[in-house]
Amino acid sequence: MIDANSISRIALRQLIVALCFATIPAIAISATEPGVHPVVAEPGTDPGGRHATRDFDGVLTTGENLTLKLNTDLGSVRVVPLQPGTTPQVRYSVHLETDARGSAAAQLLDRYAFDAKSTPAGAEITGNLPQLSRGGGAAQFWVHYEISVPSTYSLDVTTGAGDIQTFDVGGTATLVTEGGNIVGGRLGTNFSPGQGAHARGRTTRLVGKLQTQGGHIQVEDVAGDLTAFTAGGHINTGYIFGEANLESGGGHIRAAGIGGKAELATEGGNITVGKAERVVTVKTGGGQIDFGEVRGSVRAQTGGGGIRIMYVAGPMDVESSGGSICLTRVSGSVKAATDSGTITAWINPESGEKHSEWVSLSGASQLTSGDGDIVVFLPKKLAANIELIVENGGARRIEADPALALQVAKAGQGSAVKAWTSLNGGGALLRLKTTGGKIKLQYSDSEMALWESMMRDQSARMERELTRAALVLPARPGEMPSPSSSPKINIAPPAPVAPVANPRPVPAPEPSDVWNGSWVERVEVRLIGGVRMDGDEFWTRVTRHPDPVYPEVARKAGIEGTVRLQVRLTQDGKIEVQKLLEGDTVLADAAMAAVKQWHGKPMWMDGKPVDVISTVTFKFKLRD
Repeated sequence: MIDANSISRIALRQLIVALCFATIPAIAISATEPGVHPVVAEPGTDPGGRHATRDFDGVLTTGENLTLKLNTDLGSVRVVPLQPGTTPQVRYSVHLETDARGSAAAQLLDRYAFDAKSTPAGAEITGNLPQLSRGGGAAQFWVHYEISVPSTYSLDVTTGAGDIQTFDVGGTATLVTEGGNIVGGRLGTNFSPGQGAHARGRTTRLVGKLQTQGGHIQVEDVAGDLTAFTAGGHINTGYIFGEANLESGGGHIRAAGIGGKAELATEGGNITVGKAERVVTVKTGGGQIDFGEVRGSVRAQTGGGGIRIMYVAGPMDVESSGGSICLTRVSGSVKAATDSGTITAWINPESGEKHSEWVSLSGASQLTSGDGDIVVFLPKKLAANIELIVENGGARRIEADPALALQVAKAGQGSAVKAWTSLNGGGALLRLKTTGGKIKLQYSDSEMALWESMMRDQSARMERELTRAALVLPARPGEMPSPSSSPKINIAPPAPVAPVANPRPVPAPEPSDVWNGSWVERVEVRLIGGVRMDGDEFWTRVTRHPDPVYPEVARKAGIEGTVRLQVRLTQDGKIEVQKLLEGDTVLADAAMAAVKQWHGKPMWMDGKPVDVISTVTFKFKLRD
């Protein structure tokens, strides 16, 4: 599992690499391009003068259903579709900009290696910075590509550093950046059997291959298979009609739906899937896992967060090393295990025969918790053999509806007990086992209001999570982004502050509030805007901390667990929640509501207050 400090160090290294990559000596090699009409601005001579710029633009003849292949070592890329009925062509506009001055700027811009040409496969565009040379002054360089292609085109775009933005892509899309975000519309509209998110496409074509070494990925519906990787950002998708292979080094993964087999993995973020049609395998190092409706089978594993699943038709195998597990409708066989969290399950199999009086699970099932409780609700028409095992605490740790007619006996030495019963003639085995918790077993008929409340809560939370966009969508076709959207490092001056009548003097900091860090830590402060501090030390700076209120829905459902939040103590003493690192979302909502009321003492550096970034942890327990 990646901790917050490791994440910050990775982010710091990535930003420093980006800074070094954008700063190059102002001299390199030469290139010319037939048919290109460069426009070079007059370089400024004073330190605050205009940047020198150069623009390439042109039109390439092409056909439908071909491919744009673009390769550049630096630059943001934006691809827009031509209007329907437009003559097939590729229009390009490339904007270069540098803060170099005089002849150095002219030489640098003139030696940018650019090439654009039509090919039998479509169109090829390449751009490369001048090679590094020894000596010479350092200069910053910005590059932005604006490309218009036929709506049936496929895309093969690679940039060494910069964002990639697309709209709907008719063919396939291979989008790769070493250090930016990838944002797009629908992929593979040429192959889509329908426009709705709930249509079931059966194509096995690889439609999207998206990769970034540090940014976020966001696309809408995908008409076939999708492979997406980010070293640390979030992945947001619409409905994926084919198979999905989504991986993040630490960000969240959200998918509205997946029609084929799916494998989703993140080192520490949350995973949310609205609907899945087939086999789904998900793994997170410590985040929350949420599923809506799964028509196939599920295998889910988290290193510490909770697991919430609304409905699974097929077999289910879920595991959490410490979080709670809540299964609001179990239709097939289930295997669930947690080291210390609570397991809550509503058993509700579908009837196998039209006129059958009873329902049953499709196979043997087991729910196991180390120190947590197990709460199970059963339908009265369930045909099953049930076995309960409590290793510590004796028979008082078992609470069951008297109508279940449990038989209880000691199991071996100590306080271990075992209970069992056969319902409606027996059926597949349902085994419940806890080492240090309690087991509560009752009929669901008397708790339908609670079940409906939990379903509504989970549905609303899923909808909020899936509609939460990680990125701002690109501008509409025809709107040219400003040069500031190209990859660069830009430190803006502080905003002016309006005068205040009779301002109160800022109190002098106490010696314990003054922070002196290494130069690396000071660079980090410049980049992330605050000082990182471990949880124990941060707690000493909190001056007001109301406790969370235990959610009523979680209390009734027996949900317990740990919630860990990343927070920021601002310069004015307020404490803000930045993100959920671990925990069940029902409990997390209560924790975040409490933290928003907290206050604390900021740190000081170089005579000014600075933000403090840390984590806080809550342990929700129904009993001592």
